[in-house]
Amino acid sequence: MLLEAEQAECKADFVHQIAIALKETNETDYRLELLHQSEFVTDKSFESIQQDSEFLIKLLVAIVKTSLSRQ
Repeated sequence: MLLEAEQAECKADFVHQIAIALKETNETDYRLELLHQSEFVTDKSFESIQQDSEFLIKLLVAIVKTSLSRQ
């Protein structure tokens, strides 16, 4: 999705593509939580991946907010 956002035809298209990436990241975060609760993923692995996931979510939210405020 992020590669698609780079190729966006206009700012609205860019924001839309980033919003899709945010939605997908949130879904991945949810599935990671399920894997952790089912003990398929260890605590150590979960914490590492969870930190990366939270960072990506915060980054994508910031990109969407900044882009929308500049339209």
